[in-house]
Amino acid sequence: MTEHSLWRFSRALHRAVNDRDFRDIEALIDEDVEWAIYGPIDMFPFLGARQGRDAVLEVIRQLADNFHVRRFDRESIMLGVDSAASMLRYSLTALDSDKPISLRVAQFAQFRAGKLISMRVLVDTFDLVEQALGRAIHLPKMTRVG
Repeated sequence: MTEHSLWRFSRALHRAVNDRDFRDIEALIDEDVEWAIYGPIDMFPFLGARQGRDAVLEVIRQLADNFHVRRFDRESIMLGVDSAASMLRYSLTALDSDKPISLRVAQFAQFRAGKLISMRVLVDTFDLVEQALGRAIHLPKMTRVG
């Protein structure tokens, strides 16, 4: 049995972010890849939708410029022949402040011939924004009228 494409992609992504070694990741991304990380784009401009290998590699470079991955845990994972869905918990360090950041993400990936063709990532943005701001966000109580 061959190794699932997600494992190769995951290792290459972490090498790219932590070691700034982009050779392996570039070879695993399809030229016409669709990529989206849903989160607060105003605070983190590397989030959002991108199309094409060059645009995705630029996002990965921006991630490497801003964060170091200390640890990640797969909370759950489902693998298909050419797809994968997972819930992950990341422990990062913000490089500009040496501040720890913890976040959860849901990741949905599709592959063709071993290359990533689609990536969708949903970030637990409320917790991420609180950590980035360094304080809790207090929302008004919601009351039911009627």
